[in-house]
Amino acid sequence: MSDATSPNEPTGTPDSPDFDAMTRDIAEVPAVEVIVTVAVNLMSAAAVKLGLTEDAEDHKDLDEARKLVHALAGLLDASTTEISSFHAAPLRDGLKSLQLAFREASLVPDEPGQGPGEKYTGPVYG
Repeated sequence: MSDATSPNEPTGTPDSPDFDAMTRDIAEVPAVEVIVTVAVNLMSAAAVKLGLTEDAEDHKDLDEARKLVHALAGLLDASTTEISSFHAAPLRDGLKSLQLAFREASLVPDEPGQGPGEKYTGPVYG
């Protein structure tokens, strides 16, 4: 047995990931897929912070949720021309649901047009 690694084997360790392999992997992913994946991650994190999961009260944090929803709205606004409506429509629907959930969870709801992400989407009414 030799100590040399083959070019197909990852060379990273848990303390030091193999960034070359990660770069090769990400280079093969289409931009639309990266955008959609980031959007879904933002949606999931916002749902957790809005208390929409099983452990709702353990993780609810409306300040954090506001930031995540706002970032999601900005990403979707910026990528509108880059992703097809096939991808964008369900993401916009999810964003609107999160914006409505935020409005419902707020003790003092924002004025229409002032809620998270509404700068990008326009007012959301519940």
